[in-house]
Amino acid sequence: MRPTLPSLINVLVPVKRSIDYAVKIRIASDGKGVDTNVKHSMNPFDEIAVEEAIRLREKDPKLVTSITALSIGPAKAVDTIRTALAMGADSGIHITVPDNTVVEPISVAHAIKKVIEKNKYELVIMGKQAIDDDSGSTGGMLAGMLNWGQASFASKLQVGQEGKVQVTREIDGGLEVLEGKLPMIVTTDLRLNGENSYPLPAVAKRTLSADPTDSSEPRYASLPNIMKAKKKKIETLKPEDLGLDFTPRLETVSVSEPAKRTGGGKVENVDELVAKLKEAALL
Repeated sequence: MRPTLPSLINVLVPVKRSIDYAVKIRIASDGKGVDTNVKHSMNPFDEIAVEEAIRLREKDPKLVTSITALSIGPAKAVDTIRTALAMGADSGIHITVPDNTVVEPISVAHAIKKVIEKNKYELVIMGKQAIDDDSGSTGGMLAGMLNWGQASFASKLQVGQEGKVQVTREIDGGLEVLEGKLPMIVTTDLRLNGENSYPLPAVAKRTLSADPTDSSEPRYASLPNIMKAKKKKIETLKPEDLGLDFTPRLETVSVSEPAKRTGGGKVENVDELVAKLKEAALL
């Protein structure tokens, strides 16, 4: 007998290894990118996605049967997957590429599609964008390739019986509520892990961040969970294993820093301000 839909939800969470948000970005010596010899960590929006997948299961253990973290990147991307596993994901998939390989959003979408077709996931929760390229296009392309429903910039996510999904998004001047059915792609906004997303068990609330009174951020992995993560399975694949070619379609011609700002000036009165604006052809 086929199980009911709520017991069949397998969640896939793509996670990207990106330059850490606290690092000051420097232009690379060739002028065609940024210096990548700096600290890296999980893309913050993807971290929010991992947290949300775990909270869905904590809310209803029968709802989510598995959470898989997927990353495309060099050997060090395994560390990003291990972080997701230490937070609470069950297994990982690593699609390996050489160091400094540029994997464009459309290639990422193709790769995720292949993984979904191979392993059968019903829900993809992913960051709305990566903080290194700010493309914000992978979720939409993936939904189009799969012909799945998509809810972007989610600030609240609820998955109910019969696979019904309700997503709240922040828009100019208010909130927008979208409803759909699984399978679905959901991209995360900054406030998705907010305390009002849905009631959480007291134990879960205590583990979400360093401050036990704050449940609005992804959890820190505890040392025991970090040790357990080392034993969790990570499947390693190459692009050719999935019939993929990551050759870039675009070429970055140049990357440069914004022009330095010049100091401002003071005026004694409105007439002098108007005169200076006219002089600068701003009026």
